[in-house]
Amino acid sequence: MAPLQAPEVWSADDTSPGEIESALRTLLEEQHASSDAYVPARVLNLVAIVDRDWRGEIVNRLERVGRYHPSRTIVIAVERGRSKLSAWATMSAHGDPEPGSICVCEERVEIEVGPEHVARLATIVDPLVVQDLSTVVWAPHGHNEAVDALLDLADVNLLDSVEAPDPASAIGRAQQLLEAGYVVDLAWLRSTPWRERIAATFDPPAFRGELGKIDEVTVHHRDDSAISAMLLVGWLASRLGWEPGAVVRQNGSMLSRARGRRAEVKLRLEPEARQDVPGLAGITIGTGGGMTVSLDRGPGGLAAKRRLHDGREYSWVVLGASRGEAGILGEGIRQALLRDPTYGPALSAASAMLSSG
Repeated sequence: MAPLQAPEVWSADDTSPGEIESALRTLLEEQHASSDAYVPARVLNLVAIVDRDWRGEIVNRLERVGRYHPSRTIVIAVERGRSKLSAWATMSAHGDPEPGSICVCEERVEIEVGPEHVARLATIVDPLVVQDLSTVVWAPHGHNEAVDALLDLADVNLLDSVEAPDPASAIGRAQQLLEAGYVVDLAWLRSTPWRERIAATFDPPAFRGELGKIDEVTVHHRDDSAISAMLLVGWLASRLGWEPGAVVRQNGSMLSRARGRRAEVKLRLEPEARQDVPGLAGITIGTGGGMTVSLDRGPGGLAAKRRLHDGREYSWVVLGASRGEAGILGEGIRQALLRDPTYGPALSAASAMLSSG
């Protein structure tokens, strides 16, 4: 990627949404006046609500999303004791435009607000989003009140259920947001490679019949990522027509049983102390036909193993299966432009496991 040009910058203290919006238009006009090759990106708005003290961490994460960068990013930094708005805005482009080409500009606005502004955040944000584009709202530090204030503006709510204090809270909040609009859950996206490989493992015609014979599933997860494991089990239940039963906690693990179409399925979710990143560490699926399939996180990808009823074993590595934490936010932004019909049913199945307990 070409180096980022020195951006055009505007800033002001004790400002207003109208002044900020006017400044953005001026920046665009100035950029375009320097060359008609400069054009603003027009794909997606992202509104990030953060704690003022930790804004740098979030901005750094946003800068690493690469080609999935939002067109206009609006960072709302909440600071205790603040009573007036302060803001700055930038418009920047990568490199100089080649003759006959265009150079896409990225826009960022950062606004410092006080707690008193949170309830009326929609009046601050509404003039600043690019109309007719999808707007994603993300609050990595909580701030549920701020997210609720923007529900009418948001087309997509981006969240990470792993950050909730417990699976019940995570599921409850995700269901609440799903009733208001579309949800992209980073905890769900972390399981994408696992779901893809499970589906691929049972896809060959010789193994499809084993799907209806699954009688045991064990999922290993990082201690704080039980919700990711529950969503994976919820996905299996929703896709295979299982009726999940109550969760029982035992020695740090979560145990449950699901009623399958042919047999009962034992479910076990176990924390993995050695897991150093959020998400899953491994999954083992056993069938009544004597087949066992396992996937385990390893260097460079997922280590896969299949053991057949006659004792034969096959092992391979799914290279580059994980996007890693550096890429998960970018994938979340990309997913905001798509629609995944399987998340809602998986969430409902996970909810049933807790509510029946």
